[in-house]
Amino acid sequence: MVRAAVIGATGYAGAELVRILLSHPYAELAVITSRKYEGIAFSDVYPAMAGMTDLRCERFSEAAIAEAADVVFTALPHRASMSIVPGFVNRGKKVIDLSADFRFKDASLYEAWYETHQAKDLLRTAVYGLSEVYYNDIKCASLIGNPGCYPTSVLLPLLPLVKVPFVDLHDIIADSKSATSGAGRSVNLATQFCEVNEGLKAYKVAEHRHNPEMDEVLSRFSGSSVHITFTPHLVPMTRGILTTIYVGLKEAVSSEDIASRLDLFYRNKPFVRICGPGKLPNTMHVKGTNYCDIGFKIANHTRRLILVSAIDNLVKGAAGQAVQNMNIMFGFPETAGLDQVPFPI
Repeated sequence: MVRAAVIGATGYAGAELVRILLSHPYAELAVITSRKYEGIAFSDVYPAMAGMTDLRCERFSEAAIAEAADVVFTALPHRASMSIVPGFVNRGKKVIDLSADFRFKDASLYEAWYETHQAKDLLRTAVYGLSEVYYNDIKCASLIGNPGCYPTSVLLPLLPLVKVPFVDLHDIIADSKSATSGAGRSVNLATQFCEVNEGLKAYKVAEHRHNPEMDEVLSRFSGSSVHITFTPHLVPMTRGILTTIYVGLKEAVSSEDIASRLDLFYRNKPFVRICGPGKLPNTMHVKGTNYCDIGFKIANHTRRLILVSAIDNLVKGAAGQAVQNMNIMFGFPETAGLDQVPFPI
């Protein structure tokens, strides 16, 4: 049994980690921390957990956590993670970080979009935790930079196709619609009920921090310089991301060719489901699960491939993928703790 700690357990991603780990067959949730709710029972912060756990939120202590846990999940804001992760790595603990602090290989790229990096040496060994793509690297890693929710929804449909000759890497547009939980639990006027209910808006157009994350992964994977156009939107729902990607084609291709490439790439990957002909994903069908559903359509008259993906931003886009990475790191079945049956409605 692996002992797990969740640092920042009362944010949305942290709470989702607690929910998943409490029912994990090979992990014991040993420690949870929260600066704001120190000493308070987790079930008092999230009443849905009444009767599920008697854990109380603790003050952060590197020594105490390292003694109690084998794997540490850091569900903290950017910068906060980089200040504590090195200590756990130096103590020989496996760390899965849900912030952006260890997602980039290029420190200068991180610093251009975020801030000065305080643990640049760890970027060389940190593994980007896109579970289905970097499985072998994750298996041997001690530090995982868990992908962002938007990048997960964009990269999973795109990566199987970026090396094929008929895809125009200079003509890729990603349009994503996200639920408000992606903004976190902190009070923010922009995500208050009256500000988002019955509305739909684009935000951070041409300046979202997940754009360079996607560009770096796509460039490294394809071996070419890739810069996609990415526009996120906020929709009035609690969970989910629906992403539509428009890919320029250099020549006509068949639906059978695209389907076979996706099927082959994700063969034996339990959490990626390729929709059948004529079917497209819906966030309703992945809610609360670690699935990524992918569908596509070819617009022959404009010579474009249209890819559509759906994920739960808090599960496959955050906590679920983090637990999936833990499973890979420790040699557990990849689906352990994540085999929830989706809600039919």
